[in-house]
Amino acid sequence: MHQLHSKLQPILDLLFPQRCLICKRGGHVLCPLCLRSIQPLRPPFCPHCCTRLSPYAQCRNCQYGALRLSMLRVFGSYEEPLRSCIHALKYDGQTRLAEPLGKLLAQAYVTHRLRADLIIPVPLHKEREQQRGYNQATLLARQCATEIGVPLREDILIRQRATSAQVGLSIQKRQQNVSGAFACHPMFTTGALFGRTILIIDDVCTTGSTLEASSTPLFAAGARRVCGLVLARPT
Repeated sequence: MHQLHSKLQPILDLLFPQRCLICKRGGHVLCPLCLRSIQPLRPPFCPHCCTRLSPYAQCRNCQYGALRLSMLRVFGSYEEPLRSCIHALKYDGQTRLAEPLGKLLAQAYVTHRLRADLIIPVPLHKEREQQRGYNQATLLARQCATEIGVPLREDILIRQRATSAQVGLSIQKRQQNVSGAFACHPMFTTGALFGRTILIIDDVCTTGSTLEASSTPLFAAGARRVCGLVLARPT
C-alpha cells in the first residue's frame, strides 16, 4: 500500500497541493519557516543519554541505571511543533514528513560529531508494519543515511516477536515488554559485525528500553559500539 501511495504521490500533489502541517501554507509538507522553528536540544544535557539537565546537575537516570548503549543522542525535546510532526508521520500516514525530519536527524549526527559504520532502523514486527503500511523509523533512517553518506542496513536486525505499545508502562514493564524482542539475522551472527560502530535510529525515546533491547543482539554479534539517535525525547 505504501509503495502504491508513493507512485501515486505526484498525481495526488497536483490534485491536492501540499500544505504545511504546522502553518497550513501551501507548497511544502513542512515549510522552511516552520522547519526552522523546530529547535535542537540545548545544553546542558547528559553526555551519555542526552537527558536535559539543570546547570551543574548530575543525570539521575545514569546515576541509578545507565543505558548500556555506547551513547544516545537526541535532536530535540518532545514538544510542539516537533511532537505533532512525529505523530503525523507515525500515525496519520504523512510519510512525506520523513524527508525534513530525517534531515534533522542528519543535522544532529553532524552537530554531535557521531561516527558510524552502519545505520540500522528499529524494526517493527511484520504484522504491525503491514497494518501501518510502513515503518517510520526506516523512512527516517533512509533519509538520514542519504544525507550523511553512511550505509543503511534493513536486513541485520529483526523483530522476532510482537510487543505491546510502550505508552503508559512503567520503566520495568517497558523493559520486560521488549526484552528478547529483537535478534540479528543469522547471516550477521558469525563475525560480520565484529568491531563495527552501529547507529540505531528511531523516532522517539522515552526510557531507552527499546533501543537497549535493539542493541543487545548487535553487541552479542560483535559490534564494538552501538549508539542511538532519535528525533525527540520527553523532558
